[in-house]
Amino acid sequence: MAEAQQIVPDTEHRGLVGLLPVAARPYALLARFDRPIGWWLLFWPGAWAVALSGGAVERWDLILWLLLGSIAMRGAGCVFNDIVDRDLDRQVARTRSRPVASGAVSVKAALLWLGLLCLVGLVVWFQLHWPARLVALASIAPVAAYPFMKRITWWPQAWLGMVFSWAALVGWAEIGTQPLLPLALLYAGCIAWVIGYDTIYAIQDIEDDALVGVRSSARAMGAHIRGGVTAFYLVAIACWGAAIWQLRPDWLALLALLPMALHLLWQVATLDTADGANALARFRSNRNAGLLMFAACFVVGQTL
Repeated sequence: MAEAQQIVPDTEHRGLVGLLPVAARPYALLARFDRPIGWWLLFWPGAWAVALSGGAVERWDLILWLLLGSIAMRGAGCVFNDIVDRDLDRQVARTRSRPVASGAVSVKAALLWLGLLCLVGLVVWFQLHWPARLVALASIAPVAAYPFMKRITWWPQAWLGMVFSWAALVGWAEIGTQPLLPLALLYAGCIAWVIGYDTIYAIQDIEDDALVGVRSSARAMGAHIRGGVTAFYLVAIACWGAAIWQLRPDWLALLALLPMALHLLWQVATLDTADGANALARFRSNRNAGLLMFAACFVVGQTL
């Protein structure tokens, strides 16, 4: 029973968490190591930028460093978010068992854990050249501001989009061989994609969010969630298509986006807005969507 209480309801890998020493489990849960979807979603835009700029083969090491940085910094962001949101988390059924909200980890211990994760991020930061380092540093302010967005705007997912797409800016700056307009279009598409998938994720909390006064795009869209998510996904595909066209104005190049487009349309076509489990599964499927988009960027990038 004690073990069950330590593992939150939406943990993906209960068996792996259960193998950890009892004292370590709350820290793994605090950094969301049990739910890798978060670091995949943070990682993919950076990998896309490297691939689309033509650097995926030559700079395969950069892609691996971006993955490590995504794991560490996503964990750090979750720790910071849970420290800030601990009072709100106690009022929401899905989040009240989180380590800080439940008291399994003290705020002081969480801050120490946050520092250790940031040290890993610092190691990754030193692998970059200065232009990319400066871009990465610029993310600190928007990352720190994100936990407060749900208190002041109905669209915290838009802010999350800027934050979770930042790796694209870092990856592009590190390669540094392509113009900025394709990057701007890639980044804009990533923001729209994040708004879409995080709106799907927010479906799980609509009722609790309404009770405690937390704002979200899912609540803002109301009965039009499916249409709203579809619109954001279409914007994402349009922006990514324009980015590809800027680099390679060839209709065949745009076909590389077709698998990603079909996957996103499948998400909204099969989305059940009244079923939290269905919404969570559609949200998590964006890990596979990211791989499809990486393949598209790789194919285009290798033909530049």
